[in-house]
Amino acid sequence: MIRRAHLLLGLALVATVPGAGFAQENVDPANTATATLHGDQPGPVMNRQVFGQFAEHLGHGIYGGIWVGERSSIPNDHGYRRDVLESLRAIKVPVVRWPGGCFADEYHWRDGVGPRGKRPVKINTNWGGVNEDNAFGTIEYMGFVERLGAEAYVSANVGSAPPSETAQWVEYMTSPNGSTLAKERAADGHAAPFKVPYIGIGNELWGCGGNMRAEYAADLTNRYALFAKSGTGKMLKIASGPSDANYEWTDTLMRLSGKNIDGLSLHYYTRPRDQEWKDKGAALGFPESEWASTMAHSLQMDEFVTKHSAIMDKYDPAKKVWLVVDEWGTWYDPAPGSNPGFLVQQNSVRDAVVAGLNLNIFAHHADRVKMAAIAQMVNVLQAMLLTDGAKMVKTPTYWVFDLYKPWQDATVLPIDVKSPWYHKDATALPAISASAVRDTAGQVHVALVNLDPNRAIPLSIALAGVTAGSVSGRIVTGATMDAHNSFEQPDAVKPVAFTGAHVSGGTLSTTLPPMSVVVLDLQ
Repeated sequence: MIRRAHLLLGLALVATVPGAGFAQENVDPANTATATLHGDQPGPVMNRQVFGQFAEHLGHGIYGGIWVGERSSIPNDHGYRRDVLESLRAIKVPVVRWPGGCFADEYHWRDGVGPRGKRPVKINTNWGGVNEDNAFGTIEYMGFVERLGAEAYVSANVGSAPPSETAQWVEYMTSPNGSTLAKERAADGHAAPFKVPYIGIGNELWGCGGNMRAEYAADLTNRYALFAKSGTGKMLKIASGPSDANYEWTDTLMRLSGKNIDGLSLHYYTRPRDQEWKDKGAALGFPESEWASTMAHSLQMDEFVTKHSAIMDKYDPAKKVWLVVDEWGTWYDPAPGSNPGFLVQQNSVRDAVVAGLNLNIFAHHADRVKMAAIAQMVNVLQAMLLTDGAKMVKTPTYWVFDLYKPWQDATVLPIDVKSPWYHKDATALPAISASAVRDTAGQVHVALVNLDPNRAIPLSIALAGVTAGSVSGRIVTGATMDAHNSFEQPDAVKPVAFTGAHVSGGTLSTTLPPMSVVVLDLQ
């Protein structure tokens, strides 16, 4: 979890760079959009892990969100909320990153094993200064991902623990029966070893993970990665990478550690205001100028991914090292009346559009971006779900992830878009974003985002190498820029059938409503 920014580009700069990385020739001055879908030029596979989630010990992200305990009156499966489990299974969450974030580099795994009643109670110094009773530890986390059908992505403590602690934790989780730590795991209720496909070597080592220089962080990365040895097959080791435009960090880590790692993380949060972190802007009731700035800042993800990937290409031209965007999403001021350390914020149509923009960007960079994790899963920042006691609501962001399920492990198809501008004050952006895939069953899907909150935009797509006789789809949009779901009105924003598209003579035609995310399925 980012506590400070590195070289975040300003809104004025975004306004002078169309689409923050989009070429001028890809913007059409007219109020229409055109595109060509190249079905005969298949690209890389978009790993399902790109649709990963982040669950940190922060606010009610874990306690009350995922975990309520076996004795709770809230319906649960051995302590896990049933409504949360069922909702996350429905969007096929592929991987869950845990336990942090900044929390990870103060977390000692032994505090979260053994009988729950005997686990130490500590203070969560990063998030709200509240008690952490460690009721949700390794066994509970692994039980959660197993119930989801997801993979484990564990963040190791590099900031405040020696490499032996990471090595022992990995042994506890993955060692076959026979070792002392394997016997301890069995005594804790899980005789079989866990599969841990991914381990993070620290978190934000440039910041809350230790305030380190890149060279020192690279040395530690090499050391910790060496001693973390899985007993259940290959475990990809993800180095603590840069935030935002910190390209020097990427260059140093790749130069000094590139041969010892399997992935490099990237963190970037979208904020409406380009000021200090204490003044980010409200989640609801915002002016259109902050809608525009949010879109502009969100589109900077394309620039950051492009430039970090280019640096990685210098040291890894075969693209063996994954770029892992394991913290992304919107970050607003805390909801009024909430604990400011809990990072509670509402989730609106604006967040849905941001999610669509980022998922399209990741699709365009599927050759390098192989895993990601939106921050966060429940009740924190750009969450999938919000809970309040026994109540639960699905957010607009949740529904966008539902729309994009066909993108998991699908083959990306290039799509070239010429878009009209969206103008607001000094900000000028291409209004239309798109991506397309051929799923594992062979069906073609097209995702379209109209970030203009005011105009419906006609769009025609030439289908090259794609034969289609009909089209169906769904749309997520709302009546206002901050339309959202509440516990009183849980279905104010949800997908509905989109009937405004048709195919004729090799051309897909539609008109995209304002501030909308549309996914079309070609038959």
